[in-house]
Amino acid sequence: MGVKVFRPTTAGRRGMTGFDFKEITKTKPEKSLTTSLKRKAARNNTGMITMRHQGQGHKRRFRTIEFLRLKLDVPAKVAAIEYDPNRSSRIALLYYADGVKSYILAPIGLKVGDTVMAGSKADIKPGNSLRMVDMPVGIQIHNIELRPGKGAQLVRGAGVAATLLGKVGDYVQVKLPSGEVRQILGVCTACVGQVGNTDNNIINWGKAGRSRWKGIRPGVRGMAMNPIDHPLGGGEGVGKGHHPVTPWGQPCKGYKTRNNKRTDSMIIRRRNAKG
Repeated sequence: MGVKVFRPTTAGRRGMTGFDFKEITKTKPEKSLTTSLKRKAARNNTGMITMRHQGQGHKRRFRTIEFLRLKLDVPAKVAAIEYDPNRSSRIALLYYADGVKSYILAPIGLKVGDTVMAGSKADIKPGNSLRMVDMPVGIQIHNIELRPGKGAQLVRGAGVAATLLGKVGDYVQVKLPSGEVRQILGVCTACVGQVGNTDNNIINWGKAGRSRWKGIRPGVRGMAMNPIDHPLGGGEGVGKGHHPVTPWGQPCKGYKTRNNKRTDSMIIRRRNAKG
């Protein structure tokens, strides 16, 4: 994979970068593994906006990803590496030995023709899924479960990886990409390796229209609003020295919003810990 730089033929093209898609081997998705995707525009069942700056975007179909590998100890061959418009990472199309097809997230080093497996008999190589208690300490992992049998919930974005730090009793200690160190049950599964498409975070979209294609609507500065619309709005001139807040007065930077005491004991080191 690589990044291509566009020529500055227009103002929007100046500085714009994109993917070269050299790692993509199949352009159309597997029809049996796709479903329709309804665009909800971040609204609830009454039509009220519940999340700002989301809506519209290009029409696309959803690729069903196998975040919980159900075919244990059954080898699967990588048939293709595909682009997925619904996520930042690439996906790999698997053909299992018994004829079943599925998609998984494509880690670095996974190529067409490779064989992957899930279960206790799987080797320690990219794309294989094992219980974390069966993995060696210090290995890089992704696609991590939080509850056994629920499917992967952590470390699924492009270019990210977690590190298995140690094993204590029934739990393993995992350092997440944010820097947080967390305890997770050792019987939870994870995939070996780092998620691919590591260049995703250096892409320059170049123009606002490209963000609109992705379903990102414009945002307006609070200082540009009226006082009735935002705490920072209004004034005869440019107001400075304000602490950044949301339209509802909640601080934007450094304000702790986590409220899940049930899992506080699972966090060994917080992501914003000092020192």
